[in-house]
Amino acid sequence: MDVKQVFRTLSEAPGVSGYEHNLVELIKQGCPWADEVRTDKLGNLIMLKRGQGPEPRPKVMLAAHMDEIGLIITDIEKEGFLRFSTIGGFDQRVLLAQEVVVHGRQGALSGVIGAKPPHIQAPGEQSKAVKMEDLFIDAGFAGREEAEQFVQIGDLVTIKRPVTELQGSFLAGKAFDDRAGVAAILECFQVLSTVAHQADVYGVATVQEEVGLRGAVTSTYGIVPDIGIAIDVGFGDSPGLPETDTIKLSQGPGIAIGPHVHPKLHNRMVEVAKEWNISYSLDPSPYPGGTDAYAMQVARAGVATILLSIPLRYMHTPVETLDYQDIKSTGRLMAMFIAGLDHEFVEGLTCF
Repeated sequence: MDVKQVFRTLSEAPGVSGYEHNLVELIKQGCPWADEVRTDKLGNLIMLKRGQGPEPRPKVMLAAHMDEIGLIITDIEKEGFLRFSTIGGFDQRVLLAQEVVVHGRQGALSGVIGAKPPHIQAPGEQSKAVKMEDLFIDAGFAGREEAEQFVQIGDLVTIKRPVTELQGSFLAGKAFDDRAGVAAILECFQVLSTVAHQADVYGVATVQEEVGLRGAVTSTYGIVPDIGIAIDVGFGDSPGLPETDTIKLSQGPGIAIGPHVHPKLHNRMVEVAKEWNISYSLDPSPYPGGTDAYAMQVARAGVATILLSIPLRYMHTPVETLDYQDIKSTGRLMAMFIAGLDHEFVEGLTCF
């Protein structure tokens, strides 16, 4: 199974927060190494790879969200233009002139995001970002009556963006946040199929992270893991960003350290990376709360949790950019970490 190709397919597929069902079968097909696959009532996809040895076995939960930010139709104007709002934190500066797919009642429709041309803007407008309320989608409708045959208020819209191959193993596209993390889970399962491990491993493609970590909350509550590993994207190095706030691409994942990271997990993860010669960066994270790691940490009576961040440039834009080797390194690091787990280590997590 070529996980990189699965990742490309996932990136190009639609799956806005709350409507991730289109992705479930694609991920299932991309994970032949799971012993059991199921979905829960909220839509989380839970893939189980059983460990070896007598029960009860330690339980490790890997969580990466499969939802993407998107748009939703809020109004249909009499001229046939479509007004919209965002689901999740889109940077409105990048929306103008994007090609989009409107997921209407009769299937997908192509459209473009337009606004007033610069030639007729008022003085000073050209130097400012176009406001969200001034943007609209043009799908070529002659008027509202025609548009309403295909589109209704509440229909979803995604950016139309195929994955682009850059130099080396670099890729650019949409929804890498956080289908890169999902791909890392698949890479981990692939490596685990070749090594012995005691722990039962739950790989969870979570839903609705972009609107409140909801999938991680419910899936962690149901699984009750001993260890939680969240995989998300982090700010990759690029011009204009301070080095202290970024993670270098092509040097493996960032291993978080901060209040949402159990110190023993952090230390063991770093030890494993060094032992297996897997590149990594230290990722100081003093303000937890924006990833599935936080939701896992505070579930039930609490879970020993750690966050791994895949470096990503241009987050929440249609041209998110990463090095696929960082995804592979993240998957391998998790697999070798899991392979070294035993009951003694897990039981020792209850004290510092």
